[in-house]
Amino acid sequence: MLEQELLLLGLLKESPKHGYEVKKKIKEILSIFAGVDLKSIYYPLKVLEKKGLLVKRVKKEGKRPQRYIYELTPKGEARFQEMLTHSFLNFKRPQFSLDLSLYFLRYLNPAIAKRRLRARLSVLKKLSHSLRETIAALRKKGVSPLVYILEHNLQMVESESKFLFHLIQTL
Repeated sequence: MLEQELLLLGLLKESPKHGYEVKKKIKEILSIFAGVDLKSIYYPLKVLEKKGLLVKRVKKEGKRPQRYIYELTPKGEARFQEMLTHSFLNFKRPQFSLDLSLYFLRYLNPAIAKRRLRARLSVLKKLSHSLRETIAALRKKGVSPLVYILEHNLQMVESESKFLFHLIQTL
């Protein structure tokens, strides 16, 4: 819930939003990079409201039905700053899907292991290329926080690629 809380508070720090706007932003942009997928947006918003971190206001525009707009409270702003600082200093070990397979690698025929590792390396190269193209496109549009996330992901992909290349050589 901490990552969800940071995400929701951060999105509402950008500007007050109604629930659908928050869900749309998470789905279109951040879930791809932050690994967050909220099936229901309204329950977490309600929890944050009960904690006094945000306030819900009714807004009516023209003939449209009324909507609830969520906005950070001063307490929510303070919590966001606290969580953001904590997030920078949190050093959870990253987990990669490959790690468990590497532990049991000795149970594979070396030729099969090399073939599978080369296949993974091939996918990583395509991913690396795609990340580079996306970074370049976002830079043309101007500075975007997503560029930092993509650059971080690109470096992790390239690091794993380098590791796999050397592992394949040693098998």
